[in-house]
Amino acid sequence: MDAQKADVIIIGAGIAGLAMAYAAAQKGKKVFVFEKTGWAQGASIRNFGMIWPAGQPTGVMRETALQSRAIWVDLAKKANFWLHENGSLHLAYDALEMQVMEEFISKEANENFSLLSPAEVLLKSDAVKPAGLKGALWSPSECLVDPREAIQKITAYLSATFDVRFFFDTSITNVIPGLVYGFDKEWEAEQIFICSGQEIETLYPETFNQIPLTKCKLQMLRTEPQPGDRRIGPSLCGGLTLRHYAAFTNCPSLPALSEKFDLAEPRFREWGIHVLVAQNGAGEIIIGDSHEYGRTLPPFDNEAIYALILKYLDRFFQWTDFKIGERWHGVYSKMTDGSSYFFEETEPSVFIFNGLGGAGMTLSFGLADALYSRL
Repeated sequence: MDAQKADVIIIGAGIAGLAMAYAAAQKGKKVFVFEKTGWAQGASIRNFGMIWPAGQPTGVMRETALQSRAIWVDLAKKANFWLHENGSLHLAYDALEMQVMEEFISKEANENFSLLSPAEVLLKSDAVKPAGLKGALWSPSECLVDPREAIQKITAYLSATFDVRFFFDTSITNVIPGLVYGFDKEWEAEQIFICSGQEIETLYPETFNQIPLTKCKLQMLRTEPQPGDRRIGPSLCGGLTLRHYAAFTNCPSLPALSEKFDLAEPRFREWGIHVLVAQNGAGEIIIGDSHEYGRTLPPFDNEAIYALILKYLDRFFQWTDFKIGERWHGVYSKMTDGSSYFFEETEPSVFIFNGLGGAGMTLSFGLADALYSRL
């Protein structure tokens, strides 16, 4: 049986796979994309939909995030999906939180960041609680998509606009250089990219066990649409977020702030909780999240985690309607050695692209564009 031929084969139709398919398609390549389910159902649709350059450290990763953002904005117009350039506010209700933000600003050459007074914060968003507010770090770079819509619209756009073909409900059982195999078929390509964590485990188990990679389970919630078309404006987060993202690692006061959080509520660290709030185009408010790490993670959601997230959220967020419409969890792969991602040629012209952690939406397009251009 003759194999169907492409220039590039991609395994995984989540955000990393779509980004690599887009990068290759723009170079005029014929691309086959394989997904074992009927549509992408993993972490790529189980997240906030935030493109969050502010969380990336200054330098290459921040620039990559901003390049990715530019691609998102362009793609939203071409593929006709909702994207909101709404920026973000890191809110301070404690003197140490404000001090960390001041230290961050003092180290940043990027003029887009600024510190806002309480009055200026409330002009940005009336969803912020004014009581005890000391100020906020403002960044205009962050934007939002609805990942459930965007993933499907990008898939349709790639199919209609480029020489990209998707094979859904198609599991790949084996890979050798130049060939991938399904249950009763095979496909041929010059380059093969494995962009899904589960496929690494099954197709290259030895490589998977050697990679400094773990899994992360996060729990999230979504409200019903807010009444009266109420919009919260920027994406919002509290002080806990300052110790979550690498952008703030070098702030001298961060250890003292982190210790203060641990003394107040040690379960924040135990379950990796920091709290972000975003609002999608339908008016639903997305809330999260937690971070539990390990190669094997419990499939059951923990109500105590949801309770802690909502309790902390009440510190800075004013509700109009608190009715929760959905709860869920997602699982993604994350590097344990401090790297932002994993990209390696595991066999001749067979590449693994994974381990982006919680920054898949933020980094995938920029990384794929840069990585593919170097091959």
